[in-house]
Amino acid sequence: MTTYDAGDITLQKIREYVWEIPREGEMNVPARVLASESLLEEISDDRTLEQLKNTTHLPGIRKYAVCMPDGHQGYGFPVGGVAGIDAENGCISPGAVGYDINCGVRMIRTNMAYSDVEGREEELVDALFDAIPSGLGGGGIFEGSRDDIDEILADGVEWALREGYAVPEDLAHCEDEGKRPDADPDAVSQKAKDRGKAQVGSLGSGNHFLEVQRVTDIFDEDVAAEFGLREEQIVVLIHCGSRGLGHQICTDYLREIEQAHQGLLNRLPDKELAAAPAGSHLAEEYYGAMCAAINFAWVNRQLITHQARAVFEDVFDRSWDDMGMELLYDVAHNIAKKETHTVDGEDVELYVHRKGATRAFPAGRPELPPAYADVGQPIIIPGSMGAGSYVLRGGERSLEETFGSTAHGAGRLMSRTEAKNTYWGEDVQDELRDQQHVYVKANSGATVAEEAPGVYKDVDEVVNVSDALGIGDKVARTYPVCNIKG
Repeated sequence: MTTYDAGDITLQKIREYVWEIPREGEMNVPARVLASESLLEEISDDRTLEQLKNTTHLPGIRKYAVCMPDGHQGYGFPVGGVAGIDAENGCISPGAVGYDINCGVRMIRTNMAYSDVEGREEELVDALFDAIPSGLGGGGIFEGSRDDIDEILADGVEWALREGYAVPEDLAHCEDEGKRPDADPDAVSQKAKDRGKAQVGSLGSGNHFLEVQRVTDIFDEDVAAEFGLREEQIVVLIHCGSRGLGHQICTDYLREIEQAHQGLLNRLPDKELAAAPAGSHLAEEYYGAMCAAINFAWVNRQLITHQARAVFEDVFDRSWDDMGMELLYDVAHNIAKKETHTVDGEDVELYVHRKGATRAFPAGRPELPPAYADVGQPIIIPGSMGAGSYVLRGGERSLEETFGSTAHGAGRLMSRTEAKNTYWGEDVQDELRDQQHVYVKANSGATVAEEAPGVYKDVDEVVNVSDALGIGDKVARTYPVCNIKG
């Protein structure tokens, strides 16, 4: 197959797993989809390709817009989308970041084996569910004053370290060491701060979760050793973001940008791509507010880490330090950051928009923490409750192919409404427990139905595409032991 027809859009096969929508009309650049033929069929089932093509109309977009193998329809900009946009002559788009700013994942390794947990899964999942707030609305591990929230927004995980919720090694193993220095708390509305004030240290709802996992496969023993991973090891995966605060920031700035930059909006094929021109007051304000939300999300995941360590101490009657509960890495997947990339032979500062896409820097990039500078950045790709998750490392071709990015998960096949009409939550829980020995606890059966394994694409195939293209290399695979959800 050299071309693929998806209604009004025809893609040309550039090489294995690389498909291109050629530049035409008002497109500023081509668009590329990284997928196998079967994944491409799933991607073309909704408006993903149309949204990807629309993205190429954004001013200042360079090289090409990219859709990862887990791509699916989003708000204006597809989930799984990556766009590098000139930070001087281009724009920044809140819709190309998403409402859950710095939704991301972190993995905590332990020195425990699966045999240490086997038989105690129900006790552990109940204890985690009781201790870690989840679900819609308020309720977090920490509720502070307005000054506390401003400090969290400005300082990120440095605040958690000062307050006793983190140790220095946590900062050293977090993207950007857990702090975006461009954060501007004054650019965040009071309404956003008030929404976040009661949610610091909470999972939220939807596809967010905390999952205890065991390492089932090692693909690269040398890199796994550098990451501190081995077969049958217990690890903890946390997936959540900036909660109501990030959602409100996106809402606030979309509204303001739509009003202030109507001329630019009128030139775009979809108003959900509303963008502020680089250098404009709103571009600078949104960037500062977004960076503040990034810091908030890192603190959110850090407090959940603190609470998870305490639960493990209670259940297993050992200190978390004795159990080796160290942070492997924390990486964002809804973000736009100023990064320098080589485009057409010159180094250019770009707003790299990654929406449902994970940074995947190879060894040698200055942004990497010293622990991984020589091996490449850890990448964490969660699967569904009934499938494996993966740890990858930044691939050598990622900078050239994807602005240093890869997939962020399995990617949805089914809407939440369709999922609830197809699955019954209690049946899903029973089947996972009885047939796969995976213990799930959630606030409602509807949440479990929305996140049933059948709702998602094949994470193995998504990761295999990443590995084959050299943008994210397979290191290890994990499998769920128990899972808590909102």
